[in-house]
Amino acid sequence: MIMTQSTDTIRQARVDLTAMLRIAVRLDMHEGVDNHFSHIVPGHLDRFLINPHRMHWSEVRASDIVEVDHEGHSLGGKKHPEATAFFIHSRIHLNCPNAQVVLHTHMRYATALSMLDGGRVEPVVQGALKFHGQIAYYDEFEGLALNADEGDRIASAMGDKRILFLSNHGVIVAGPSVAHAFNDLYYLERVCRAQITAMSSGAPMKRIPQNIAQHTFEQMQKDRDDQATHHFAAIKRRLDLEEPDYVT
Repeated sequence: MIMTQSTDTIRQARVDLTAMLRIAVRLDMHEGVDNHFSHIVPGHLDRFLINPHRMHWSEVRASDIVEVDHEGHSLGGKKHPEATAFFIHSRIHLNCPNAQVVLHTHMRYATALSMLDGGRVEPVVQGALKFHGQIAYYDEFEGLALNADEGDRIASAMGDKRILFLSNHGVIVAGPSVAHAFNDLYYLERVCRAQITAMSSGAPMKRIPQNIAQHTFEQMQKDRDDQATHHFAAIKRRLDLEEPDYVT
């Protein structure tokens, strides 16, 4: 399906995707030259933008971003995306209706939680309630996602949730916009850090009751758009001052 969008809108998607990659480095959410962020090309549901294969996120510029269709054909960019990046992101973009932006990382604390038998984000800190009922878990590690079938299994596990934990692997965050997806990624890692820290004490964690967790989640949704928009804009202003080359 193709809709009309201006060249400026598509360029802004490239710039924002690049900004997320650079910001992730600053926040230590990256891992070497691996992991991947993607964004549906505005106005073109049959293709998406993604960071190039084996390029460190601190070096990526908007002009380096790769455009690829769901058949795996590169439509623009210096390097084709890594194979697992294609199969994970293409299938989620195709099958998950809210996944305009898809972020996959091996960030430290979320990945640590994925390594625990039955590891779950528990309702034990206020920030976790931002994600109450919004997290899915893919509990079987089956090797690298090197085919569409595995990509479809991952997408099916995610469904309509905002977050998917991949057992023994890492995490995927999906959202309707760059600001929403990145805001969730940021706060998810903060929540996982707090939980892992509490668990390391060996003392039992104090759970928040289900009815209070649901009520607080609903309260938090009222300003979710405002918080995400202002958070991402503030971090981009730092990039504009300190790493202005990211937009080129």
